[in-house]
Amino acid sequence: MGALPVYRWRLAPDGYATRRQLRAQDLRPGGQGVAATLERPRRRRGPLVAYLYRIDLAKPVRPMTPGRWAALAKANAARRICPACRADAGYVIPASLAMCVPCAFPDPADSLRSA
Repeated sequence: MGALPVYRWRLAPDGYATRRQLRAQDLRPGGQGVAATLERPRRRRGPLVAYLYRIDLAKPVRPMTPGRWAALAKANAARRICPACRADAGYVIPASLAMCVPCAFPDPADSLRSA
C-alpha cells in the first residue's frame, strides 16, 4: 500500500470525513484505517493534520445499553466527588486543582471564626 493522499484544508473531495464529522452523522469509522489526511498550514510550526475516513465504509454508532448508561453515570458521579473532603462538589472537579474550590482555596476568615 502506498502513501496516504494528502489534501489541503477545505479541499478534500466528497466521500471523506473526520471522526467528528462521522459522529455528527451518527457514524463511526468501524475498523477501517485512515484513508487520507487533511493539512492546514500554519505560519511558524508544522501543519495541523486531520485524519479522514471513507463515509461509505463507516458503520452506524452502537446504541447505548442500560449497562453502559449506568457505567457512564457512575464515572461522571465520581468526577464530582472531592478527594480531600469526600463531598459532592456539584460540578466536575477541575484536573488543574484536583480538589473542589473550597478545599483548594480555603477562606482564611473561616479559620478565624472557628477559633
